[in-house]
Amino acid sequence: MDALARIASEPAQAALFLDVDGVLAPIVSRPEDALVPAETRTELERLVPRYGLVACVTGRPSAVARRIVDVNGIRYVGEHGLELDPDAAAWAGQVHDFADRTQWAESERKPLSVAFHYRTAPDRDTARLELEQVARAALEEGFRTRWGRYVLEVLPPLDATKGSAVRRLLAASGLRRALYAGDDTTDLDGFAALDGLEVAVRIAVVSAEGPSELGERADLLVGSTDAFRELLAQL
Repeated sequence: MDALARIASEPAQAALFLDVDGVLAPIVSRPEDALVPAETRTELERLVPRYGLVACVTGRPSAVARRIVDVNGIRYVGEHGLELDPDAAAWAGQVHDFADRTQWAESERKPLSVAFHYRTAPDRDTARLELEQVARAALEEGFRTRWGRYVLEVLPPLDATKGSAVRRLLAASGLRRALYAGDDTTDLDGFAALDGLEVAVRIAVVSAEGPSELGERADLLVGSTDAFRELLAQL
C-alpha cells in the first residue's frame, strides 16, 4: 500500500499499465460481447490527464481494445506486444494460413495472430485435448503457442510479450514508477517488466480460472473487475 500511495502521490511521474479483459472489462462467454462498464470508463477518463502514461496492454488487437474501453488518451498496445514488433507483419500471412487449415468452431483471427477459444465448448476437457494437438502442429510449423483462460493462441516466433511492450513504453516515456494490473498467465511478463523500477506495484485480479502464480507474484490482490475499479478510484 505504501508503493501504491507513492504512485498516486506524483501521478505525472508514473505509468499505469492495464490489461483489458478480466481487469477493466468483465470476462464474458463471447469475446465480442466484452465491454468496459461506464463507471470504469469514468475513472479512466479522470486518470488519463493526471498520469504520465496510461496504457492498455492486451491480447486483443488495439483497434478492438479501443472500442471496448472507449477512452481517449490511452495508449493501446495489442496482441501481447506484437504490434510493437516490426517483424510481426511478415509472419501474418503464414499464421492466417495455419488458421484456415485448422477446423475450429470458435477461432478469432487477429491481424498478427490467431486465437482458438474453448470457453463455450460443450466439454472443455475434450476441447483442451483437441487444441493440444493444434498446438503441437503449430509448433512443428515453427510458430509459438500460448495458453490463456480457455484459449490457445498461435503466434509468430518472436520475443514479443506484454513485458516487452511495457519495457518499450517505459523506455520511450522515461518514467520510473509504474503499476501493472492483470489477470492471466501472459500478465506475468508484464509484472516482470517492472523489476528494477523506482516504484512498482503489481496487481492481480484473481479468479478460479486464473493462474496461482499471478497471485503469488502480485503486490496486491483484488477479487473482481468491480474491486479493481474501486482501487482505480484511489489513484
